[in-house]
Amino acid sequence: MAAILVAAGPLQAGLGGLARTAGLAGLLPAAQAATTERVVANRYSDLAIEGYDPVAYFVDGQPMVGLPEFEASQAGVVWRFRNEGNRASFAAHPEIYGPQFGGYDPVDLARGVTVAGNPRFWLVSGDRLYLFAFEAHRDACAADPGRFLPTATSRWPELEQGLAQ
Repeated sequence: MAAILVAAGPLQAGLGGLARTAGLAGLLPAAQAATTERVVANRYSDLAIEGYDPVAYFVDGQPMVGLPEFEASQAGVVWRFRNEGNRASFAAHPEIYGPQFGGYDPVDLARGVTVAGNPRFWLVSGDRLYLFAFEAHRDACAADPGRFLPTATSRWPELEQGLAQ
């Protein structure tokens, strides 16, 4: 497990108990994300998932913007959190709370390409967070996770190797 450095978390619908999903428009404008890194980060700020708190998707059931006073560095990017509890949860289990596939869209990964996910188009399925580039990708995966996630999982190691560390 990688070391974590700590500096100075609306609509929710169940899908047969397999997934929780939400997509919120208008939270923040889309920013430029690096798509050559192993974890998607804003190329100007180095913030992972545009500064959204990854734990909030699980705790609050929606994306919530993190605060600068609750940051941690992990996997070469800066993560923000709503509070100390969320930061501590992430520090203890980044593999659970961090977006799967480094924040890349699993529908595109299943097609064999890396496209940065948008923190406003998300899905929690199998107790893991997934981010999608498009609302339609999120909706398709939410309707049938078994159609995309196994293929994305099998293709991810090879695609990840082609990304910078």
